[in-house]
Amino acid sequence: MVITTLADGIARGVDAVTDTIKAPFSDPVIRLGVTGLSRAGKTVFITSLVANLLDRGRMPQFRAAASGAIQTAYLQPQPDDTIPRFAFEDHLGALTANESHWPQGTQRVYELRLSLKVQPTGLLGGFQGPRTVHLDIVDYPGEWLLDLSLLDLDFATWSAQVLSRLDDRPMAGDVRAALAAIDPLAPFDEPQAQELAGVFTTHLNAAREAGFSDCTPGRFLLPGDLEGSPVVTFAPLPLVDKPARKSLWREFERRFESYKRNVVRPFFRDHFSKIDRQIVLVDVLGAVHSGPKAVEDMRRAMADILAAFRPGRSTFLTRLFQGRRIDKILFAATKADHLHHEQHPQLTAITQALLREAKDRAEFSGAVTQAISIASLRTTVEDTRNHNGATLGVVRGQLLGAQKQAAFYPGALPKDPSHLLGPARNGAENWLDADYEIMSFAPAKLTLKPGDGPPHIRLDKAAQFLLGDKL
Repeated sequence: MVITTLADGIARGVDAVTDTIKAPFSDPVIRLGVTGLSRAGKTVFITSLVANLLDRGRMPQFRAAASGAIQTAYLQPQPDDTIPRFAFEDHLGALTANESHWPQGTQRVYELRLSLKVQPTGLLGGFQGPRTVHLDIVDYPGEWLLDLSLLDLDFATWSAQVLSRLDDRPMAGDVRAALAAIDPLAPFDEPQAQELAGVFTTHLNAAREAGFSDCTPGRFLLPGDLEGSPVVTFAPLPLVDKPARKSLWREFERRFESYKRNVVRPFFRDHFSKIDRQIVLVDVLGAVHSGPKAVEDMRRAMADILAAFRPGRSTFLTRLFQGRRIDKILFAATKADHLHHEQHPQLTAITQALLREAKDRAEFSGAVTQAISIASLRTTVEDTRNHNGATLGVVRGQLLGAQKQAAFYPGALPKDPSHLLGPARNGAENWLDADYEIMSFAPAKLTLKPGDGPPHIRLDKAAQFLLGDKL
């Protein structure tokens, strides 16, 4: 077993060195990781980004597109034969059909390669022919992203953290009752373990629906082909003294460590070690709507997640001896089209403050970071309404699941982010001086001119930050 592990590690190291040595003599490749928590809009972001790179008429702030440096773009088979292709055509069809609908969220890892033929610019650009730059987009479920924070925890620490925040979440009573009915020191019993894990999994799903972010282990929410296996059949337990080797506590501890070893670490190694650029999508408006506890939970979850990244400036030598390093990270608050543009600066400021701890850590390691507000697909138009003598900036769109238009005003976001983050850190039950609403809009019916991709808000600015220097 040890020899096999060492051999695998050496083989991966040789592959990394070989890829690095070949890199200067082959077409450049940008590996873009798209991450985010549930319902942040990863699938729509990738679909709209690719569509707008293929047809670049709506990308004025993406300089390589606006200047004409990108001569053409085309899709190719992804380089990893064992990873399913991102279903770009199906997702774009869902968004642009006469009866448009939102595509299904990410259920596993997907990949897509978009190749760009680019004319070099600068002093010598006119003497060079066009070159090809490959953009490999890696999409994976946000639920799995949460598991990265488990790598530094043991079972006792993880259990204590989960149980400490339990009472603030839905179905806490059911989990407490199930724990009270078992003895962690008793001999392990599989039916009992399955019942306890089932109650805990139901609680995790309810917490996610209520707007909480940190719902680990993430594979309990999207188990895939692991469903029913021991590696996803455990639950947090209270700390006990000297549990016996075949007790429930010891078996759950063993399964927790197996989960990290067989699920989390391979995912981290096989995907994160290959990423150059990272975008982290965050549904800030959804968390604000869910209340102060959801906002604080998102802040902690994002700080833990970003701690697992390896940000820093990437050079030939660092790639040769350490593997790739993420040198740019974009934090994007999604669904900006749910707000009038007058409130976009507030949304961006809240995102910056919410992610301050994670952002500072990344910048300290040498990565360049930025926070913006985007809408990958614009579903609304702006309007104004008079209310009690005041003029309010509203957005208007078709309600999801209804055949009618509605004007929507979510409430005024504060200009000072501490007015939200302060109560959140202090454990407030609700917002004292404001109510924040949220509305679900259906994709707007699109009539696209030749050369235009789907409408968006600042997707071109996001592309410029993530890709501009490479083109």
